[in-house]
Amino acid sequence: MARLADIVFDCERPASLARWWAATLDGYRVAPYDSAELAKLRDMGVFDPEDDPSVVVEPSLGEGPRYLFKGVPEPKRHKNRLHLDLRSDDLEAEVTRFVDRGAVELYRIDTNVTMADPEGNEFCINSGAV
Repeated sequence: MARLADIVFDCERPASLARWWAATLDGYRVAPYDSAELAKLRDMGVFDPEDDPSVVVEPSLGEGPRYLFKGVPEPKRHKNRLHLDLRSDDLEAEVTRFVDRGAVELYRIDTNVTMADPEGNEFCINSGAV
């Protein structure tokens, strides 16, 4: 039986987008680099983690899915077929926070706001508890 390993975002700037999502999602952080990971990057010719072609965002407390931000050469062209669905008790404050950090509000239907992250990946934010 298959199990979920990671939720993957194809993107142009993995480190930057990983930091954006780590700051967006409650209880998440960019996975820290240990000496083995840094050595692996150097073996690939990558000497600065900012240029890492594959960056992981993980739960701070070890519970929940991991998000993998993987660099790809082509830009996003169409609507996502899969997206994250977020919830907040203060919808308007969250929408404002996301916009202030570089997201774009695309449209609203009732209490569902469809937005795009700084690289254009769509996600929704809804009001209310999960």
